[in-house]
Amino acid sequence: MSEHQHRQEITRLGKLLHEKGCIAATDGNISVRLDDYTVLATPTCMSKGMMTTEDLVKVDLNGRKVSGFREVSSEIAMHLMIYRMRPEICGIVHAHPPTATGFAAAGMGLEQALVSEIVLALGKVPLASYGTPGTQELLDALEPLVKGHDAILMANHGVVTYAEDLLTAYMHMETVEHFAKIALVTHQLGRQQILSEENVSKLMVLRQKFQATMKASMKKV
Repeated sequence: MSEHQHRQEITRLGKLLHEKGCIAATDGNISVRLDDYTVLATPTCMSKGMMTTEDLVKVDLNGRKVSGFREVSSEIAMHLMIYRMRPEICGIVHAHPPTATGFAAAGMGLEQALVSEIVLALGKVPLASYGTPGTQELLDALEPLVKGHDAILMANHGVVTYAEDLLTAYMHMETVEHFAKIALVTHQLGRQQILSEENVSKLMVLRQKFQATMKASMKKV
């Protein structure tokens, strides 16, 4: 994709996040890795549902603004850490979907194997301990979980998802919120029927095959 296409996709997905209630006011942020040196990101203090392509900012891997007339989000460091730790990642979404963020605010991860499709898509969604947004404290809380997961709940904060392309990172966010709603229903019913370790192992094998197929498909595009 060209930079212009990335700009269009970020603004389109920002509107979707806003319309679906995953963000409110100026919450959340989105970024795309353009190349080995540059990241395109949403600006601070602006509704992600009301952006134009010109509102986005470009930063280097140290978080310094390269271009753009708006200011860089203080949470860009979280994105840059994920890009450094996961070289294959090219898209990141941070949002506050209400149900998933409710679990995060309750100090509860989404790691139970309740639904086969969720295991296939994400495996587990762990909970990172609380860290003040935009600080090293948050990075330290996330760091141990980044390599082993594609979605993380942040205690008393929200959710971050990432993938090899931005659309998949966005879909991970939808999946996390969908899973949280299902998990909440099981809590309301007072019963959870967890998949057995044997069934989870089978699903994880299928997940690896699915991921390999997705990577092969992306290379052909």
